[in-house]
Amino acid sequence: MLTDALIYLAAAVIAVPLFKRFGLGAVLGYLVAGVVIGPAALKLVNNAQSVLHFAEFGVVLLLFLVGLELNPKKLWALRLSIFGTGTVQVIVTAGVVLLLGQLLGVDWRISMVAGIAFAMSSTAIALASLTERNLMSTEGGRAGFSVLLFQDIAVIPAFLVLAAIAPAKGEGALDTLGILKAVGLIFSFVLIGRFLIRPVLRYIANTGLKEVFIAFALLLVLGAAVAAQAVGLSMALGTFLAGVLLADSEYRHELELDIEPFKGLLLGLFFIAVGMSVDLNLFVTQPVLVFGMASAVVAGKLVLLLAIARLFKLCGQDAAVFAVALSQIGEFAFVLIATALNQGTLSHSQANLMNAVVAASMLSTPFLFIALTRWVMPRLNRMPTRSADAIEEKNEIIVAGFGRFGQVVARLLIARGFGVTLIDNNPNQVDFIRKFGFKAYYGDVSRLEVLEAAGIENTKLLVLATDDAEATLETAKLVKEKYPEVKILARARGRTDGYALEEINIPFERETFRAAAAAGQKALLMLGESPHQAHRAVQTFIRHDERLLKEGAAHREDVKKLIDLAHKARQDLALILTRERTNAKSNSQQPADW
Repeated sequence: MLTDALIYLAAAVIAVPLFKRFGLGAVLGYLVAGVVIGPAALKLVNNAQSVLHFAEFGVVLLLFLVGLELNPKKLWALRLSIFGTGTVQVIVTAGVVLLLGQLLGVDWRISMVAGIAFAMSSTAIALASLTERNLMSTEGGRAGFSVLLFQDIAVIPAFLVLAAIAPAKGEGALDTLGILKAVGLIFSFVLIGRFLIRPVLRYIANTGLKEVFIAFALLLVLGAAVAAQAVGLSMALGTFLAGVLLADSEYRHELELDIEPFKGLLLGLFFIAVGMSVDLNLFVTQPVLVFGMASAVVAGKLVLLLAIARLFKLCGQDAAVFAVALSQIGEFAFVLIATALNQGTLSHSQANLMNAVVAASMLSTPFLFIALTRWVMPRLNRMPTRSADAIEEKNEIIVAGFGRFGQVVARLLIARGFGVTLIDNNPNQVDFIRKFGFKAYYGDVSRLEVLEAAGIENTKLLVLATDDAEATLETAKLVKEKYPEVKILARARGRTDGYALEEINIPFERETFRAAAAAGQKALLMLGESPHQAHRAVQTFIRHDERLLKEGAAHREDVKKLIDLAHKARQDLALILTRERTNAKSNSQQPADW
């Protein structure tokens, strides 16, 4: 056992950082590590199924933490996505697979099992991939999460269907009593969570025994999982409901901190176990069949999911995120396939083939997310979602971008009495700012025809305040070339953007630099320096840093030179500011000359 644990940890420590290093993601690293150490490759560990069963608690803990982020009000707000989008996704996907199976002459029972199994998605892989890439908070991420929740709820009807179509009763059949038990469990969770768990948490927290609080947190999660499994619900759904009921508890954050380390370890072990369970024999003997079926399933699900996304008003990158997150077949498919095998609906060869297709589809997800974030989303961001507005005014100033940076510049200029044309490439932002009385236009200023429609040839000043650094740089180059008489002021997100703009001699302002310098001035005041001393120190710092940025622009591709410049500049600045502070102190201590 200790040897196996050593192998798991070593595989994770070696594989995951490498895959992260090359931008392939942690999930794929765990999966490949499992394949390598498993019975299909090096045979370092052979008990894949027992490990997979234990490691499922990683998914359980993940769903508990997700539940803690959603109080009942937030969950109720997602009801349309959960029961609307989720129902359509499961029924449509299963129906299409069943129909294709019939067209290909496959027995309808086998097609039904495949349809139900292939309609499911991997909660663990989808949520881990979305979280790793900060996509959970997007509309597409939330919609995907809602569908995953519905798929967990669909466990009960899925088992009912398998039991109904089975040639003979086998393990896994679920009756009406089981449904009543599930409903009763949910009501029990509500009562126990409100009247028992919170007082117990309060009592344990008051003891000050951290280890007992952690033990109770794990007991709570595992108890909810076991109770849910006992009535035919998935363990993940049970712990998710437990998390939701504690989402508005005063101990929510402490529970998150205590559970998080266990979740990370067990979820990693789960992915390793999935990799270990991959039967490479089928991949070697029938690679075309396995990869062909997996590719067809993933591609088919992507098409269906994109159509469903459009049906439920998800567009652009949100639709793409939604489709990619749910494109694989989930781990619950292994359970469904095993149940159908036990009931006599599937043969061993059919079950093995389906399991191989499930595993291959799981391996595709990290690569699809790489393609999504590197190529698809950037292109979708640049694509106009509607035609550019007809610009009805020609002013002396054009402000491109009316976000947190551009609005400050524009409001100042408008208040000063200048005529300003506001253009933004986000249609939602344009519609929003119009509600506040600003006359704004939708358009992409990186396209010369949009600028010309705004009268760029007669404009005195163009303010580039968009948050797309590459587009800002290209637009500045374009306008400088076509209309050299137009003055340009650009927004830079940081030093790197500043180097690029400095190189083409475009005036710019770093978006956080002066705000941070102002905070530094307040810090000096709070430390006892006089207003004059603090102001002088900050102005010296600003001048020094801007001079350093100008010097660094010529060497922005030479990291060593930039480091050397930074070291020398830091030493010079320390000498200057220390001398100023010393002189200020000595002047304040001199007696007044009467």
